[in-house]
Amino acid sequence: MRLPQYTLFRLLQLIPLVLVVIVINFVLIQLAPGDVAITLAGEDADPQYMEHIRRQYGLDSPVPVQLLRYLGQVIRGDLGASFRSREPVLHELMSRIPATLLLVVTSLIIAVFVGTWLGTLAARRPGSFFDIAANTVSIALYSVPLFWLGLMLILVFGVKLGWLPISGMRKIAGPREGIGYYLDVLKHMVLPVLTLSVAYMGQYVRLARSSVESVMNEDYITTVRAVGFPKRIIFMRYALRNALLPVVTVFGLQIGLALTGAVLTETVFTWPGLGRLVYEGILARDTPLIMGSYILMSVCVAIASLLTDLCYALLDPRVKL
Repeated sequence: MRLPQYTLFRLLQLIPLVLVVIVINFVLIQLAPGDVAITLAGEDADPQYMEHIRRQYGLDSPVPVQLLRYLGQVIRGDLGASFRSREPVLHELMSRIPATLLLVVTSLIIAVFVGTWLGTLAARRPGSFFDIAANTVSIALYSVPLFWLGLMLILVFGVKLGWLPISGMRKIAGPREGIGYYLDVLKHMVLPVLTLSVAYMGQYVRLARSSVESVMNEDYITTVRAVGFPKRIIFMRYALRNALLPVVTVFGLQIGLALTGAVLTETVFTWPGLGRLVYEGILARDTPLIMGSYILMSVCVAIASLLTDLCYALLDPRVKL
């Protein structure tokens, strides 16, 4: 299968994927305890007002009817309106995506480059002090709870030392444009980006070390050594390229989950991203917002998986598309 055909085939797979995601998550939301009408109107609301809320949002219809109605909206490109804000769900999601991408993608890029570099250095010196220290630190970083790490960074650098802001994406009374605005955002990014990148970094250190060490023991590396190639050429051209395949796999999966992978971090640092929006929507039983978020997440994961497969074809000559 040629590359354009393969890409088109994978994109067409998004249609049944989105349908399955909609059906499963819609049913799960309906099976969850609680009543959306009570959440919207309040527990002490008048029964007549409660019925009005049910009719207004279509909650008085049977679940299959609600599902079919929602599927019709999605086919027309309409994700509905949020129960809380009355704003279109698509507009709310799009307004939060830039903040989440800025936070998560920056953290992942730092983590994958620094973690892979440290893991590669450790693998080239097996059994050394640096190797032992890198393994120990990476295990500790990977094991630390994300929310606890964020709170500790807030306590040290925000409360005790007062060096960095501890919440939000910018100052309320800060500059709205120009270099001052970007510096303000950058300053607010330091703690949440540090939290996420440190948490991801431990995984990449161990993954890169294990992969490089395994590739360096392969028979074809031994053969290349016997031919007499320089060590640098052997490592850069033959070993590192194949050793990066597991790193690319994990990075692709994490990029696919980038829009939702920072719920805890965004909550701790009050970062105005998509993860925090989804968390607030779940607490409020905002069904259209939750469903729209799940659809967006599934599409992002599918596209990231496709891009990962394409990267595999570039890195590994054995993979043919």
